Amino acid sequence: MEERKKIIFSGVKPSGDLTLGNYLGAIKNWVNLQEEYDCYFCVVDLHAITVKQEPKELRRRTLEILSIYIASGIVPEKNTLFIQSHVSAHSEASWLLNCNSYMGELGRMTQFKDKSQKYGESIGAGLFTYPVLMAADILLYNADLVPVGIDQKQHLELSRDIAERFNRVYSPTFTVPDAYIPTFGAKIMDLQDPSKKMSKSEENPNGYILIMDPPEVIRKKVSRAVTDSIGVVNYTDDQPGVKNLINILSSIKGVPAEDIVKSYEGLGYAELKRDVADSIVSELEPIQNKVRDLMNDKTYLEEIYKKGADKANYVAMKTLRKMQKKIGLIPR
Repeated sequence: MEERKKIIFSGVKPSGDLTLGNYLGAIKNWVNLQEEYDCYFCVVDLHAITVKQEPKELRRRTLEILSIYIASGIVPEKNTLFIQSHVSAHSEASWLLNCNSYMGELGRMTQFKDKSQKYGESIGAGLFTYPVLMAADILLYNADLVPVGIDQKQHLELSRDIAERFNRVYSPTFTVPDAYIPTFGAKIMDLQDPSKKMSKSEENPNGYILIMDPPEVIRKKVSRAVTDSIGVVNYTDDQPGVKNLINILSSIKGVPAEDIVKSYEGLGYAELKRDVADSIVSELEPIQNKVRDLMNDKTYLEEIYKKGADKANYVAMKTLRKMQKKIGLIPR
């Protein structure tokens, strides 16, 4: 009998244009997972609306992210690609899990703490409860593994706590998920302030590279990347700007950072920046061309997300019905 493939769930939020950090930290790694695992890759549009979105832009970005998945090498026939809001079980399961979550544990989430300092009393309730929706996303598919960055690890821990609590109170229902940490793909930092993660929300556009940035823009941003006065290519926390450039090269080429350092003996930052820019352009250009083609073929995209939602819905509804029955709701 063929052994069951382990299940992976992951998703990207269409709340802004995707950066090189999103691509190298997540999507590029997913391509390597599709042979070995049963993968559910979702565009998590319900997460995006925890902050106000321009409706037209939200729709465009949702389809663009789906296109980026496919253009990056994620094969629709081998994976389940879908839009979160097309599977209503996510919202329903989220409410059931909300009723099994505590204010204290949600209040401890660092992302909520950061945002509540920024917004004060006017912070949306969705920003407080969205880690529970994230738990529902994962638990509905009984995911064994969830690829997460360091900043999402706390949310995965909460998903594990919620799963264990539900299993304890109502009898075993969910697989308790583990984090999947990729071999390559270190966290990509801001090019202007390498102490911060690369993010579109930063004010200085020279700090981030967007997946859809034209080659000349990419080259300009890399040439302006912050380095230091040491002048030697080394992989050390004392040289965060240089370390970040090495991480980018390492992630694209799939080569350990130490080997990259060796190849720059006797060379300076100008050569490193030139090679980093070249490697980003040659990695992203074919993806950009494919994305543009896909965005002009809405019929094909619709076919993909409808098929994906049908499959995801079948699996998610089975889990949701189990949850409802155990909690004591009358089956419909």
